[in-house]
Amino acid sequence: MLKIVQTKPYLDQKMGTAGIRKKSRIVMQENYIENFVQSIFNAIGGVAGQTFVLGGDGRFYNKIAIQKILKIAAANGMAKMIVGQNGYISTPASSCVLLKNKAQGGLVLSASHNPGGIDGDFGIKYATASGGQCSTAISDKIYENTKNITSYKIWDAPDVDLSQIGVQKLGNMEIEVIDPVVDYVQMMEKIFDFAAIKKLFADGFTFVFDAMNAVTGPYAKKIFEEILGADEGSVINAVPLEDFGGLHPDPNLIYASSLVRLMYSPSAPDFGAANDGDGDRNMILGRSFFVTPSDNIAILTDNYRYIPAYKSGIYGVAKSAATSTAVGRVAAALGIGYYEVPTGWKYFCNLMDSHRITFCGEESFGAGSSHIREKDGIWAVLFWLNIIAATGKSVEQITREHWLKYGRSYYVRHDYEGIDIEKANRLMADLEAKLPELAGKTFGSFTVSKAEPFVYNDPVDGSSTKNGLIVYFTDKSRIVYRLSGTGTNGATLRVYLERFDDKCFDEDVMQFLKELADVSRQIAEITERTAKEKPDVIT
Repeated sequence: MLKIVQTKPYLDQKMGTAGIRKKSRIVMQENYIENFVQSIFNAIGGVAGQTFVLGGDGRFYNKIAIQKILKIAAANGMAKMIVGQNGYISTPASSCVLLKNKAQGGLVLSASHNPGGIDGDFGIKYATASGGQCSTAISDKIYENTKNITSYKIWDAPDVDLSQIGVQKLGNMEIEVIDPVVDYVQMMEKIFDFAAIKKLFADGFTFVFDAMNAVTGPYAKKIFEEILGADEGSVINAVPLEDFGGLHPDPNLIYASSLVRLMYSPSAPDFGAANDGDGDRNMILGRSFFVTPSDNIAILTDNYRYIPAYKSGIYGVAKSAATSTAVGRVAAALGIGYYEVPTGWKYFCNLMDSHRITFCGEESFGAGSSHIREKDGIWAVLFWLNIIAATGKSVEQITREHWLKYGRSYYVRHDYEGIDIEKANRLMADLEAKLPELAGKTFGSFTVSKAEPFVYNDPVDGSSTKNGLIVYFTDKSRIVYRLSGTGTNGATLRVYLERFDDKCFDEDVMQFLKELADVSRQIAEITERTAKEKPDVIT
């Protein structure tokens, strides 16, 4: 039975780059989820007669939120909802299923790499018919709706059983429960040389994949162990848990520390990888060797010919402005299109849809291609395995040969977390105001060549976006400053340090960048304004 429920707006539902991310206890408030979902439907002109894809990473409160969304969708006249079995679906798989079924939209319940549990984080991401994140214009419209909503529609009925694959009804809406792994696996089989990778494992190649107790566990078990023949147990932390088993599901050197210790131990396998909470981020490791995300997208781009789906050529490549310039050197050598965009995967979508780029990546452990409209962690792992199978070289060999060819960008990100939002905004505003005065000034051994806000003018829709501040130095070094939109506790100032070298590739990264790190704090007055003498997280 259709019900119309009176409600009052929440004023904190402004979307970030993909949706909202909040503490779990916040979204558990009365009508919080209902308000946001109804506001999405209102802002896009309704969903009557449409098909959507729904699922999430299995974190706490997903099951309850999915039932709410199903009932709201049915009450708003949606024709069909495609749902992952038990409510599971990774972000890349959601985009795959959406595109395959020509759905009009999708909702992924995930806070990506953020911790889960009742005291952790929760999120909802809205995808359009493109399979990717909605535009800023749409997200702004949704936000305006959240501030003025007075009622929502909901179907009054028992919860839907999502444990069995098949079709059922909720009111007039059809619910198709699918195996969320099947379509994604079929897509990967069309892109990569599974036979070559299978032979690699059959010949004794050793491998470990850390799913971090998150959604890609079942995907990885199916692909790497069952289909490709990696040893049973190669996929660890493979069962999705509501609190990720206490892990912080962010695949980096800090939060995937157990994997890192293994890969730097005498018993290390040939290859190590990890994915984040919803499966769109990746980390790549060889024996006692780490591949930075910036090098990752550069190396994948340079080796595209080894992948069956890309042998005929690629259009181009794009990176976020904060990501190192490594892939730009590859693009120049290959003579392909090259773009720098703001942080946020949605900025890549126009470039993919207009056939300007095939690959894209960002420094926060994300890489992907135009096969979907999201970054894709397992895709990146399969890409590396395909290169290794084709060349017979190790992760370290492939990376070192890349540096010999293009030089190395020593690169690191410093996160200053939990800053008072007003203080963080003032720091950025004051820094931007003094950028014009920095040109020609010397800080230690670094001389500023120019300093400016990063402004992206979209070549497709003509929109203009300012995102971060960049200080360039005469020796090709860079410092990028930006405030992150992914945290839920205060503001996070992210500072990206890059220093180029084409002679020696074995410098200690932290030592090589130490002076530049000191300069970054000096220029932005970070310690004086935040009382932080060092970053909270270094990745």
